[in-house]
Amino acid sequence: MAAVAASSAKRSLRAELKQRLRALSAEERLRQSHLLTQKVIAHSQYQNSKRISIFLSMQDEIETEEIIKDIFKQGKICFIPRYRFQSNHMDMVRLASPEEISLLPKTSWNIHQPAEGDAREEALSTGGLDLIFLPGLGFDKDGNRLGRGKGYYDTYLKRCVQHQEVKPYTLALAFKEQICPQVPVDEHDMKVDEVLYEDCPAS
Repeated sequence: MAAVAASSAKRSLRAELKQRLRALSAEERLRQSHLLTQKVIAHSQYQNSKRISIFLSMQDEIETEEIIKDIFKQGKICFIPRYRFQSNHMDMVRLASPEEISLLPKTSWNIHQPAEGDAREEALSTGGLDLIFLPGLGFDKDGNRLGRGKGYYDTYLKRCVQHQEVKPYTLALAFKEQICPQVPVDEHDMKVDEVLYEDCPAS
């Protein structure tokens, strides 16, 4: 019964958050994205991480382009998601350069990602990840995350735990409009270590 209640609570919260995100102006999105980029670059977990996975942002997500450029500038290794659409399977595959992004094919979600047949280094088979940046629709201050309902990241994080001795640090990037008093969760949901947003306490 609890699972049904969580599922229906998630559905209504998703609808509310999507509405809140639609109401954000492009200027406000950029302002908060720029601010979070500064927070990320100053963050000790980011500075100490060598192998980093980051999402390519959709229209209603924090813009990650500047962070990706910085990852390369700092000589770190950058991995991006490659989603498999008929399942909840996702791999993190290596990106060669920030310039390469615009050349990648687009998915039905309008996100660039390497094609299925494009042979690339996959993070878990070559040493794992130090840091994973996570998108999401909503978060609470305890690190609970509301995704888009496909379970890609929850499934991937469970694989990381099986493949790596040390679990990657997980950092969610959020607009302050995405912070909720409480996010409904079920037993499959993985918490994030930290949620970064405009007014979050400095870590």
